Amino acid sequence: MTTDCVVMYTTVPDTLLAKRIAHLLVEEHLAACVNLSPAGLSIYLWEENVEGTEEITLTIKTSSRASLRCQERIVQLHPYDVPEIIILPVIGGHVPYLDWVRAQTSV
Repeated sequence: MTTDCVVMYTTVPDTLLAKRIAHLLVEEHLAACVNLSPAGLSIYLWEENVEGTEEITLTIKTSSRASLRCQERIVQLHPYDVPEIIILPVIGGHVPYLDWVRAQTSV
């Protein structure tokens, strides 16, 4: 069973920006809920160098319909040239919660 809800992930360099993005996505009805995780170390290859950066992960619950606009908004607000934005389908879940996600992002 696949639903019309998705979970999006992005990372940002600090808590203040994470809170700003989370508030805007929810206020603009692009996300029903955004969870901020504690800072963690990301190791990655950038311009042929191995880099390590402390980042905050945002877990974003939204509808498939709102996901493209949500992604575009994250790109507008994000300081990175190539921000991590990953969208995963929700294949099931508590139906009242999924209904709530759809309702919050239908405006």
